[in-house]
Amino acid sequence: MWVTGEVIERIDWNEKLFSLKIKAPVEPYIAGQFIKLSQIRDEKRIARAYSVVNPPGSDYIEILAVAVENGQLSPDLQSLNPGDTIEVTPKATGFMTLDEIPHGALQGKHLWLISTGTAVGPFISMLLTDEPWQRFEKVVLVYGVRLASDLAYLESIKQLQAKYSQQFHFIPIVTRESYEDALMCRIPDAINNGLLQQKASLTINAEDSQVMICGNPGMISDAQTALLELGLTKNLRRAPGQITVEKYW
Repeated sequence: MWVTGEVIERIDWNEKLFSLKIKAPVEPYIAGQFIKLSQIRDEKRIARAYSVVNPPGSDYIEILAVAVENGQLSPDLQSLNPGDTIEVTPKATGFMTLDEIPHGALQGKHLWLISTGTAVGPFISMLLTDEPWQRFEKVVLVYGVRLASDLAYLESIKQLQAKYSQQFHFIPIVTRESYEDALMCRIPDAINNGLLQQKASLTINAEDSQVMICGNPGMISDAQTALLELGLTKNLRRAPGQITVEKYW
């Protein structure tokens, strides 16, 4: 089932990275979930999943995307302007949500949100709700990109830093150029060599930490290996742990 959404704003972060705000009759969703956008081309439906960036309760949905060269849908999405329409699934889905994190004694005190590229989207949605700030003593957002211009939503992140100055740590990682106060290495390497923990002034361990990882499969695999070596375990419903992952393609 699909419903028609109307684009109300497009934000261009750089030549390829963009956000769309879409007014559509979408059912209530949970921060971290995704919806699908689609178009009909040559009598064939082309659909792709995108995490909702804005928090629940908004009267629109917002997605973050990168226009992939020769992509089937993303270049068309980047060309949309206010007033244009796009088909949307009316119901969001997905399990990269704080609901999946253990409560009580198994929860831990610190929430680590580790992302690369557009996979920061679900974490922005979570951070704009009250839940992470009410449940955890410290919240760390790790945001890895190639170039500084790939860092989207920096203004929103800065506002969170100001609002939760004693609770929130933001660690940008820019791998291909120097950027103010950013690490310049792969995320798994920053876990292995302790730079990530040093930057946050926090220790990653099974007792205190919950780690959510969202991004490219290579980063997820290597980061998860590094976390397992620190004594953390994968979080499963039948066996609660400390590592929750979602591959972004």
